[in-house]
Amino acid sequence: MRTVDTGTGTDAGPDFDEPLSESGESGEAAAPLPYSRRLLVLCAVAGFVLGGSVLGLLWGLSGVHAGALEDAVAACQALDRVGELPDTSRDAQPSLTPGLTPERLHRITAARELSAAAAQANVNYQPLADHIDGVSRMVLSVHFNDISGQRHLREAQEICARI
Repeated sequence: MRTVDTGTGTDAGPDFDEPLSESGESGEAAAPLPYSRRLLVLCAVAGFVLGGSVLGLLWGLSGVHAGALEDAVAACQALDRVGELPDTSRDAQPSLTPGLTPERLHRITAARELSAAAAQANVNYQPLADHIDGVSRMVLSVHFNDISGQRHLREAQEICARI
């Protein structure tokens, strides 16, 4: 009589061993061995590597420069929303220049950052980034009589008109 341990599903103890036959097997037919986990692990690793490779390939082919145009357009829109900047470069003795509101300063800074991002993604936008940076430096230093700053503003507006 065989007793089966309900917790493990195996024979309860060594007292119930059956004698081995001549071939070395027990009296009953030997149960087939469970499938090896190696194949399962190998398939899982291969699937992970293959999936990661396809994802990386698609990401690489999607285009790094896809957002450069949108960044340049957004930079131009932010610069346009700043409005008219005072031009005191023609005054012999410039009077006190009016301060800019914080919103206008934020828009200038946003235009500078967006144009720099566009230029980093696509070098064709580097002139736009350079000119908006010149405008930003003029505005943040509150030197509206800076001739080069006014030139940068005109050039940036011309580039934005072409985009």
